[in-house]
Amino acid sequence: MIRLAAACAVAVSLLPAFGAAGAAAADARAMPMQFEVWTEGPVQACGNNCRSFVSAVGAITSDTPRDFEALAKQHKLDGLTIALDSDGGSVLGALALGRAIRRLGMTTTVGKTLPVPSDPARRRARLTPQAYCESMCAFVLLAGIERRVPAEARVMVHQIWLGDRRDDPTAANYSAEDLVVVQRDIGRLAQYTMEMGGGIDLLEIALKIPPWEPMRLLSREELRGMKIVTGDEAPEVNSGASTNTAKLANGSRVLANGRSWAVQVSAERPKIGRTHPLTVEGEDIGAFELSLSCDDSGRDYVVTYVEQRRGVDGGHVPAAPTAVEMTLGGKSVPLKIVSARPNGRPTEIESIAYGKLSADLLKAFAEANGRSLIIETTSDDTTTVIRIGNAGFARALPQLAASCANRMRLRNTARSDLRQGG
Repeated sequence: MIRLAAACAVAVSLLPAFGAAGAAAADARAMPMQFEVWTEGPVQACGNNCRSFVSAVGAITSDTPRDFEALAKQHKLDGLTIALDSDGGSVLGALALGRAIRRLGMTTTVGKTLPVPSDPARRRARLTPQAYCESMCAFVLLAGIERRVPAEARVMVHQIWLGDRRDDPTAANYSAEDLVVVQRDIGRLAQYTMEMGGGIDLLEIALKIPPWEPMRLLSREELRGMKIVTGDEAPEVNSGASTNTAKLANGSRVLANGRSWAVQVSAERPKIGRTHPLTVEGEDIGAFELSLSCDDSGRDYVVTYVEQRRGVDGGHVPAAPTAVEMTLGGKSVPLKIVSARPNGRPTEIESIAYGKLSADLLKAFAEANGRSLIIETTSDDTTTVIRIGNAGFARALPQLAASCANRMRLRNTARSDLRQGG
């Protein structure tokens, strides 16, 4: 867990993305940030003009500024380029790191370091632009006196959130003290952004994206407009070769608060479910319920998606979803839309979709805290992508499984009685 020193001992961070890069790279970026000094290579590529640069790979923690200062005492870093490849992390850690980078007059870029054969006494590497600078990393990037982002690199932003509640934010509880911590750090981010000469719209866009949506990829125009990019798009050091590089409508009543998985009371069949806001870049356009119930075969579970949607601008009837897809445990499950019609309120429609999930997939989803699934909808006027955590799921699933098993036993007993009576 990435923690940030705060008055209430609550971690605040910008959240990592849904896994935009490969698994191995994501694992490296999830570790605490590591700094290394390299020389450009191979030597044939730069000859007598080979320069030194610093690689910064991993998550930003409260210890990261101290680790960077230790490196600066061992090596002369003034004026060098620092190449970032990070999922982000601690707010305070990132701000302190950024200020240390600015004091040394360094250039910032986004790049992944690839070692090349060299003399052990002088390690050489090249930079590839296939790298990610996510969450608080974008604010560290802002610290360079010159800032370059290769066209293939990705800079992505998201809201700050309490780190110990980021896995399933809508299922968590929040106190007044929590709000004080978050608002204080938003103020610090705004001050830092202006201090570094960045555009305040960087913070504005980041704060639009709630933690259940994917990170927002900044376009080239936005990078320039926010003054994140100040110079040429190519990094200062040799990049080497690159490659081209996307009210429950069914009468059920949810127990508990509706924002975590819970057993539902239903006249039809046992089920568990939860509700969730439906948003587009933080704009509320409705809500949906996701529920799981017994399948008649006794082997799978039926997933039901019931959505109430308003127009994106609130002034017209929205386009009905044309596709609903769930992704769970790396497996994509299309849901069949069976209904999409007005719900009786002006400019609103209700849509219902069904599908099936295996018991094994659901057991894996229940196994550990922090697991999540994705619900993506597509319509003619918008796309939504929502991440849903598993808070309460490990407790609710066994109750559903037991109810389904009991239901199957009753059905089998009834069939047996009918056969004997016939």
